[in-house]
Amino acid sequence: GDRGGVPIEPHLTDQWYVRVGPMAEVATKAVEDGQIQFVPKQYENMYFAWMRDIQDWCISRQLWWGHRIPAWYDDHGNVYVGRDEAEVRQSHALADDVVLHQDNDVLDTWFSSALWTFSTLGWPESTDDLKTFHPTDVLVTGFDIIFFWVARMIMMTMHFLKDENGQPQVPFKTVYVTGLIRDEEGQKMSKSKGNVLDPLDMIDGIDLPSLVAKRTANMMQPQLEEKIAKRTEKQFPDGITAHGTDALRFTLAALASTGRDINWDMKRLEGYRNFCNKLWNASRYVLLNTEEHDCGQSGGSLELSLADQWILERFNDTVQQFRHALDNYRFDQAAAIAYEFTWNQFCDWYLELTKPVLQHGSDAQMRGTRHTLVTVLERLQRLLHPLLPFITEAIWQRVAPLAGVQGETVMLQPYPQVAAETYANARDDMEWLKQVIVAIRNIRGEMNLSPSKPLPVLISQADSKGRERIEQNMTFFSALAKLESVTFIADAEEAPASATALVGRMEIHIPMAGLIDTQAELARLDKAIDKAEKDVAMVQRKLSNENFVSKAPADVIDKERAKQQDAEETLAQLRQQREKIASL
Repeated sequence: GDRGGVPIEPHLTDQWYVRVGPMAEVATKAVEDGQIQFVPKQYENMYFAWMRDIQDWCISRQLWWGHRIPAWYDDHGNVYVGRDEAEVRQSHALADDVVLHQDNDVLDTWFSSALWTFSTLGWPESTDDLKTFHPTDVLVTGFDIIFFWVARMIMMTMHFLKDENGQPQVPFKTVYVTGLIRDEEGQKMSKSKGNVLDPLDMIDGIDLPSLVAKRTANMMQPQLEEKIAKRTEKQFPDGITAHGTDALRFTLAALASTGRDINWDMKRLEGYRNFCNKLWNASRYVLLNTEEHDCGQSGGSLELSLADQWILERFNDTVQQFRHALDNYRFDQAAAIAYEFTWNQFCDWYLELTKPVLQHGSDAQMRGTRHTLVTVLERLQRLLHPLLPFITEAIWQRVAPLAGVQGETVMLQPYPQVAAETYANARDDMEWLKQVIVAIRNIRGEMNLSPSKPLPVLISQADSKGRERIEQNMTFFSALAKLESVTFIADAEEAPASATALVGRMEIHIPMAGLIDTQAELARLDKAIDKAEKDVAMVQRKLSNENFVSKAPADVIDKERAKQQDAEETLAQLRQQREKIASL
């Protein structure tokens, strides 16, 4: 045997069986008719493959623990079945002096588990719980037990439970099938391989000696202990740091592509721990600027900035996308949607956009921005709560009173609903202004200009709408782009030597004269171009080597070609940048 390492000898004994053919027909039809649906749908094929070629089910096991077989034997070998010995004696009129002994076998674990959906609700009594909660809604399980558990629950439930019309009742309406979590190399986690990761260790952290001891304890094959210890030391030289429950939960959701196995990635876990920290720090900023301040809950005029209106619409869009993902069991997409809004839109953009208003706005403007801050943050905690239950509860307890929301816990709050569109124009205007700000930031990066240095900007080819968008939002536009001045020039007027970017047809020029040391920048670019040329030449040599191309796997060659394309694009950008600098 794989575990004991010794020969297995067959031993024939009498066993108990269930004839499941008739039950399987009913259970198969329930899926065929759509009473029960599998997500992803492809797993219905696995279900049908088992059910359409089903064999009688051996339900007796020779184990110490379990539900004991309800059968009794007398000294003559007669078999009596009943709920207990008293029932057996009564139903078969057995005298008290007839010696009975119960079968020593226990029921197969899957037999007991097959009764789960209704036995936990008070069956065989017709309890209120059974009437209210059965059939259940969604079963979450792995594909490896679709037959062992799911199929048998369906068969048993439809055999024992009938609705008011006498029709078999299904145990649940949807079966959501998850993939298996494998190690980073795609291997199934097992004790014998020494590649098991305990979720508690990822939550609380564990030092290396404790981790090695845990992975090598009580091994059935002690000869593998040294190999497993070395592998663990190489993989986790410093042990596993604490990541917290929320980071682990969010990672599992983010990796949960429907029905696919998950190759566990510790880097993703670290990334989502950073996401939790980002949310926590964002809430600190909001609370710092709203607690003990007027957030508009007690009256007073509210003046919403373009950024306030934009974030409300973006959040509404996010709610719609997030709920759609959940409705379709795409937890990976839901996590990505939540991450994108929280990190990129709320934290990186909106919180920065609030600073000019909170520093220099009127009372009505500051009140409007504070009101928007607490409103969006409170609703965001409700939206994120299924994925990040602990951190959202902690934040919600602080922000809910500021947003005028009453309640004991976020768990009992209504889930965010999609609202009617209110600020469509603001959303479009803000997204356009973000493109302009990003274009200016990209020029800074390309020209190696300090992020804190104010820049003069010249704008040409701007239509009336673009000019209006910039002029009406000059305060936060200048603040986020770090601008010294913004000047609109005539379309026919030639701009001085500048770094230029396009947003639509509008041209953004940043004059370079006086902003950089031309000779020093040319020297830096020459050095970068020389390195880029060597990178291109190295990849080209590798791809022109027929011996390499003929023997290397296709994915390796694809990576090298992608590397070549990246290197060539980098070289072209550097040369173009050098031309701009040389013209100053």
